[in-house]
Amino acid sequence: MNIKRISSRKAFTLVEVVIASAIAAICVGTSVYGYVIAMQRAEWSAYSLAAQSLAMQRIEQCRACKWDPLAFPAIDELLAANFPTQISILDIPVSGTNVVYATNFTTIQTVSVSPPLKSIRVDCTWGFINKRTYTNTILTYRSPDQ
Repeated sequence: MNIKRISSRKAFTLVEVVIASAIAAICVGTSVYGYVIAMQRAEWSAYSLAAQSLAMQRIEQCRACKWDPLAFPAIDELLAANFPTQISILDIPVSGTNVVYATNFTTIQTVSVSPPLKSIRVDCTWGFINKRTYTNTILTYRSPDQ
C-alpha cells in the first residue's frame, strides 16, 4: 500500500546533492584561501623582522663609532659620509633564487651643538611578493662619548 511512498521519501534528490556539493566546495575553497593568506602574512612578518634586524645593525654601528669633541684633536666619526647606502641580503631562509635584497639609508643630523646631540635615522627598504616596497625605520639620538 504505502510502501512505495515511504521509500521514495527517504532518498535524496539531485538538487539536494548538488547544493550539498556546492556548500562543501565553498567550505574547502575558503579553508585553502585562508591558509594561503595566513602563509603570506607569516612570510611578510619574517621579511619585516629581517629588515628590522638589518636596520638595527646599522644603528649599532653608528652608536659604536667614536665621537669625542673634548679630545685633542676632536674626534667625530659619526658622519653620514662614513655610512653610505648599504645593500644587503635579508636574513630569511633561502633556497635557489629567492634571495631578497634590502637597502639601508642612513641619515645623521646634528640636533644640538650645546649640549652636543645627533639624531641617527636608518630606513631599510625591501620588496615583497606583490612587488610593493616596504620601509622599516629606526630613529635614535646619540650624545658624545664621555
